[in-house]
Amino acid sequence: MSTVGRPQDDERPYYPFLRTLWETAAFHAAQRPETPAVRCEDRTLTYGELHRESNRVAHAIRAAGLAPGARVAYLGRESEHYYVILFACAKSGTVLVPVNWRLTAPEVSHILQDSASELLFLESEFAPVVDRMPTDPPGTVVLLGGAPDGDRPEYRSWKDAQPDTDPHPGSGPDDAIAQLYTSGTTGLPKGVVLAHRSFFAVRDALAGEGLDWIDWRTGDIALVGIPGFHVGGLWWATQNFNAGVTVVAMRAFSAPDAVALIRDLGITTACVVPAMLRMILAEPGVTPGDFGTLRKIVYGGSPISEALLEESLTMFGSDFAQIYGLTETGNTAVCLPPAAHVPGGARMKAAGRPYPGIECKVIDDKGEPLPPGAVGEVCLATPARMLEYWGLPDKTRETLVDGWVHTGDAGYLDDEGYVFISDRIKDAVIVAGENVYPAEIESALEAHPGVSEAVIVGAPDERWGESVRAFVVAVPGQEPPKPRDLHRFLVERLAAFKLPATYEFIDHVPRNPSGKILRRELRDRFWDDAGRKVN
Repeated sequence: MSTVGRPQDDERPYYPFLRTLWETAAFHAAQRPETPAVRCEDRTLTYGELHRESNRVAHAIRAAGLAPGARVAYLGRESEHYYVILFACAKSGTVLVPVNWRLTAPEVSHILQDSASELLFLESEFAPVVDRMPTDPPGTVVLLGGAPDGDRPEYRSWKDAQPDTDPHPGSGPDDAIAQLYTSGTTGLPKGVVLAHRSFFAVRDALAGEGLDWIDWRTGDIALVGIPGFHVGGLWWATQNFNAGVTVVAMRAFSAPDAVALIRDLGITTACVVPAMLRMILAEPGVTPGDFGTLRKIVYGGSPISEALLEESLTMFGSDFAQIYGLTETGNTAVCLPPAAHVPGGARMKAAGRPYPGIECKVIDDKGEPLPPGAVGEVCLATPARMLEYWGLPDKTRETLVDGWVHTGDAGYLDDEGYVFISDRIKDAVIVAGENVYPAEIESALEAHPGVSEAVIVGAPDERWGESVRAFVVAVPGQEPPKPRDLHRFLVERLAAFKLPATYEFIDHVPRNPSGKILRRELRDRFWDDAGRKVN
């Protein structure tokens, strides 16, 4: 049992001269070489070790022939190796492409091909996925775990052949460091390219105004509950590295493990999605004593219900901060601070308010700003915004207009600048923090020989926030396929979190006179009693 208490030192470490992740690694290695940087399972890397190990990997990346700007993919669960590789990319001037390990072989293949990744770090657990891909993997594949396999070298021997000297990359705040894939209404995932500045801008905004909506304190131990292939998980980890505190990485989230880590390691801060809180609260035998060191929980991905907030406040006894943003905004651009987390309070239905230096406007369908209270598309201007959608200049121009990110979310501002999200203009379904886009599932379903058309919508789900629901039109003159047959058909094509919870057969797809699907006619039946059309 941990005897660590809440930190008594109110020092909030802030190093404004750190502007890139490679500078972060070098600085903290010099200042606090023995401080634990990453803990994963029973393994710990200090800041000194993190710096030296990432130096070796950076040299190995260069030795493999990759030039600055080349893409480096990572397919594996969370581990200390993931963060070593992140900093190695920063030091070699290359760009990390983290791949969701829950994806199927065709989905992984698309990301590797679209990003033109030249090197893949592959956990041996997922080698069968790569072997099943319809396309060849990148020229260099380095195995994490297991023995060397043919022309795939093993990670440790591959990197250990290199020196641990500083590679001196010379990249700056506006240079790309990460490319994260987010699906879209057109079906195939798009690569969102983020610069180093995306991982420093909000830190600067908070420090500039002395705000502690989200803060980092000397001695913090931070749990990363959100996977690193999501911008939320990557952003949260980098904020803690920038502050020089300890990151605890979970290989994959599980409620029993989260409870044990918080209790035994003295976790002080955590970043999660509300569904994770619900799972922790449902663990048998948990008591407030298990969470005595927690001082702040940051959550996002979906709003928190008042019932869940009340239960969480009682159990965790910590401050809560809600964050809202997109991968395209570099993660969070809006925050509902701890002071607003009052059950029944007027602000609890808000996403929050923009950080200092970040602007929000709501526009109509002609692009004109709307007054407070009027619902339109939410747009955000933030210095953390993306550089581009990789290889998609037209899509970039549609989303990034004169420095404003068009979110695709419908909402409004109140008189004090709080942002309220009421619906999605884009059709995403958010399942436990995972964005699921109908076009991708519809395309997969319509490849079934018994399906003429398919429409996907989201429905409220008490555990996961939302669930995927499928409406299917069978091929005329044929017996409709059974739901279990459709499920089996999709399992090999889509990640599990994208699979529909139900299949309902309909005679025709409702459309407007121009032929556009009236998705809301099918969706609204699930949301009639909801105060807002997101959950």
